Amino acid sequence: MSPSFTPARTRGILRATAAALALSSVLLTTGCGSSGESGGDAKAAADVPAGFPVTIDNCGVKTTYDKPPSRVVTIHQHPAELMLALGLKDRMVGTAFPDSAVLPELEKDYRAIPELAKREPSFEKVLDAEPDFVYGGYGSAFDEKEGRSRKAFADAGIDTYLNREYCGKKKVTMKDTYDEIRTIGTVFGVPDRADKLVTDLQSRVGKATAAVGGESEVSVFVYDSGDKSAFTAGGKSLGTELIRLAGGENVFADLDDVFGDVSWEQVVERKPDVIAIYDYAGAGSVEEKKKYLLSQPALADVPAVRNKRFVVLPLTATLVGIRSAYAVEDLARGLHPESFR
Repeated sequence: MSPSFTPARTRGILRATAAALALSSVLLTTGCGSSGESGGDAKAAADVPAGFPVTIDNCGVKTTYDKPPSRVVTIHQHPAELMLALGLKDRMVGTAFPDSAVLPELEKDYRAIPELAKREPSFEKVLDAEPDFVYGGYGSAFDEKEGRSRKAFADAGIDTYLNREYCGKKKVTMKDTYDEIRTIGTVFGVPDRADKLVTDLQSRVGKATAAVGGESEVSVFVYDSGDKSAFTAGGKSLGTELIRLAGGENVFADLDDVFGDVSWEQVVERKPDVIAIYDYAGAGSVEEKKKYLLSQPALADVPAVRNKRFVVLPLTATLVGIRSAYAVEDLARGLHPESFR
């Protein structure tokens, strides 16, 4: 039985729909309190970090924050991990839709936060958590047909933020990851933490890239899912940049999209040395995907299949979030193991 690929196609459709939205940007406006403040007003002002109020333009939705959000629901795993990496566990009142195993260093904190749903929670379920901020990872977090539009949340007095990957900018890069971290750091009044996290992730990427700097590029085919055709990462995906940084080349870097379908004949023609398998819930297990690839006679002479060279990446590691920096190292080790001995 071949792996299901409905979730993957849903992502592709969501990306295409999101392309109509404005690009994400950040606008900062700072204010200061009046010299006449006293009593409770003065104490409230003292509790607000420097730099507020702050205005953020996210996917065309402009929001002014007089103070950092204090009750946050994250929908999808990568926003939750980003929040935890910034030390914002105390602001989180709910998570939803885990895609894969949580980073070990974040798992304890992640498990301590109530899980609202295995997939996207209903609007009512989110409201039950009484958030003042909802942070969505995929465009489906704010699915209007499901009653979770950003307007619906705004009408309920709840601010929202959508991961910039779904703001309509077609090509996704590591800069988007770093900008996302810094924007969330700004919203929550922890810009210093955000800067430190970005520096740490850049260092992680730099070390991995340096380790394989003298090696020849390895050709890589990304297998997300599919049987009659292959759903793969195109040239505008973050995955393509991760492969490049890890000393490889995406054989479908010329596919002018983030994700898209290619024929198996094309895969055979491009002779990838390694196959990167994207792992996530609902699309078949990694073992099922490997079994499918190894069982196809037409693929028998593809070097990656013949030599059984597979690298597994959690889908969350290929998205705009903290995992992407980890993915560069994992890929580099898979593509150039001799550089890490």
